[in-house]
Amino acid sequence: MTDGRYRLIGSTASPYAIKLRALMRYRRIPHDWVIMTKALRQATAHLKPMLIPVLQYPDGSYRGETTTLAYDLEARHQGRSVIPEDKAVAFVCDLLEDLADEWAVKPLFLYRWWDPDDQAYVSRWAGEEWSTSDAETGSAGEIEQFRRRQISRMVILGATAENKPLLEESYRRILAAFEPHVGMTNYLFGSRPSLADFAWFGQLSEMATDPTPMQIMRKRAPFTDHWVRRLDDASGVEGAWYPRERALGGFAEALLRIAGELYLPFLVANADAFAKGLDRLEINVWELPYALAPFKYQVKCLQQLRQKFAALGAEDRARLQPLLERTGCWAHLAGA
Repeated sequence: MTDGRYRLIGSTASPYAIKLRALMRYRRIPHDWVIMTKALRQATAHLKPMLIPVLQYPDGSYRGETTTLAYDLEARHQGRSVIPEDKAVAFVCDLLEDLADEWAVKPLFLYRWWDPDDQAYVSRWAGEEWSTSDAETGSAGEIEQFRRRQISRMVILGATAENKPLLEESYRRILAAFEPHVGMTNYLFGSRPSLADFAWFGQLSEMATDPTPMQIMRKRAPFTDHWVRRLDDASGVEGAWYPRERALGGFAEALLRIAGELYLPFLVANADAFAKGLDRLEINVWELPYALAPFKYQVKCLQQLRQKFAALGAEDRARLQPLLERTGCWAHLAGA
């Protein structure tokens, strides 16, 4: 590899791969974008779990998990940081990134594999890039195997008839949170994008492409549709962080309300069910049910958010308290 240059290995059908690609473009970190092949899958098989993207560092090593990678790149490269300087705002950035990574992917997965038209579109696209089987890459067999594999995971990931109304409602509320605030140079915390912006770009960009959620977005949130398309390459964007009061205003607060009403209660219920050894967690949000087998990884998500919150100074927590209380986040983060 060329000295100082990375290789980002992924697929354009992965919200996490394009999240990291857009982040690295914005930060002007030299890299090559490479579609995952069978040979590269074998070369990265030692990484557990085997997910994309994978980032190959200039020394030849491979690493995964986009949040960890984003913070490691912060430590290695100066300038154009995606982490707000204000520690209280940086915590909200972490929370909203987690909301995108761990919840927004749920309606994305539902839409991709629920309707036959979406299945056909996405399986052809992803099956040509993702190389998950022994069939020839891009072949009809590869595409069909990918489609069946993803459909088989729907129950595991909660994309069920029981959960469908809540997942669809959450997508509508996410769009409603974005639409009044996005603009040519308006991001979550300033006129420059943050780590949370790139996480939301990853999820919403895929939904701006897949047939069913694309139609919903263009009807309900056309400015959001434009925003995600521009953020794919923000290497020319120059901007600044807003002062704390503005940074934690309408845009961030609207998403925090979704976190407080939906995502954090889900994480708490998941952790409680996992600790009790239950086979199923059940919650009711916005008068809609949601049920799923508990996941150990999302127990870790809650733990990490609470640890980051506890690590804030007393002054920063006090300044965040009114916002987090009125959005329903405070009690869940404080562990009350």
